Amino acid sequence: MDEKIPFHADRARALETFATVVAEGSFSAAGRLLGLTPSAVSRAVDRIEDRLGVRLLLRSTRALTLTAEGQAYLSSARRILADLDEAEQAIADRGAPRGRLRVSAAHSHGRLCIVPLLGEFAQLYPHILVDISLSDRLVDIAGGQADVAIRFGPLADSPLTARKMGENGRVIVASPAYLARHGTPVVPEDLHDHICLNFNFRRAEPVWPFRKDGRDYALSVRGTIEANNGETLGQLAADGVGITRVGRFSVQPELASGQLVALLEDYNPGDIETIHAVFLGGVNVPARVRVFVDFLAEKLANVGLTARDTL
Repeated sequence: MDEKIPFHADRARALETFATVVAEGSFSAAGRLLGLTPSAVSRAVDRIEDRLGVRLLLRSTRALTLTAEGQAYLSSARRILADLDEAEQAIADRGAPRGRLRVSAAHSHGRLCIVPLLGEFAQLYPHILVDISLSDRLVDIAGGQADVAIRFGPLADSPLTARKMGENGRVIVASPAYLARHGTPVVPEDLHDHICLNFNFRRAEPVWPFRKDGRDYALSVRGTIEANNGETLGQLAADGVGITRVGRFSVQPELASGQLVALLEDYNPGDIETIHAVFLGGVNVPARVRVFVDFLAEKLANVGLTARDTL
């Protein structure tokens, strides 16, 4: 055990020694944690006091008591040590991103677009533990409920950083079997004679937006089934139950395979939802967050979900 602490000792070591003495309440307890004898710890504190020219600790046989100067020095020491730890962790993260990464995504988009990418991400970054939760509930990132959240549509004003992942358009779809039985709508008003499958979100009445001759308008539709996510509605449409209007991403495989066909595209109003990855920004964004957001931006572009520009 090396008990020698030279006069020009590392200041960080001196700060750590003093803070440990205060936290443990004695030189001997601090020495056990630091690998030093009580006398070596005491001499280290003496040297700090000699350098500063003030008394930091009042010593007695029963206790150590901080002076006013000692309390001020302790506050500064703890802040400096915390800054050092943060700086070292940031540098370590840049070398090898690691740690738990909590990701929040909506049910359908998460299952169809995010989850299939996680295996490759895990191979690229084996020291990152991805903890993903699929829910349509908004999580409080600033409150520590997640590190990254994937969100659709306009974002509320907040101190969070948002990076654009892409854009999601909407499409009206039905199965060839349904259309063979009920006919194919040619204009939006034809939907009054069809079974329209809707979301069950709260609103005055189910309406679908259209654009005709440069004018936007809403058309009331009716059906027999409602659901809280586009994946379920797309599955029902593929099964021939009815016609639905959902996010294109949620039915892209079925459109590509021919299980579903797009309808009334000439009347599509072009309502687009922007997809963002939202996280706490700043100069000390953990490397695990940074590499995950970069990875998603690249991979979602490959499946046609990231559009022209990113933030």
